[in-house]
Amino acid sequence: MTMIHVLAFITTKPGKRAEVLAAFHKNIPNVHAEAGCIEYGPVVDAEGLGQVAFGPDTFVVVEKWESAEALSAHAKAPHMAAYAASVSDMIEKRAVHVLRPA
Repeated sequence: MTMIHVLAFITTKPGKRAEVLAAFHKNIPNVHAEAGCIEYGPVVDAEGLGQVAFGPDTFVVVEKWESAEALSAHAKAPHMAAYAASVSDMIEKRAVHVLRPA
């Protein structure tokens, strides 16, 4: 089995990041309980460190999964469909990158 890494770049509609993150945080325990979940959580810009910032409406979800099968099951989980439905009107764009160790 190869560990799978995911970086999901989520940009909300202006001013909606806090609301989306509140819904995201409510769903985290469900995801952590999934078989194969190693890491799953949101991150935002670390201000003042000189990097190019994503900005106030973007966050990145950092994920690690034991396998592609675990990630596939996660994508089909009912709690993920419920979360997606609850925030869909507040999302401007998203880009999901699925990666493997080099």
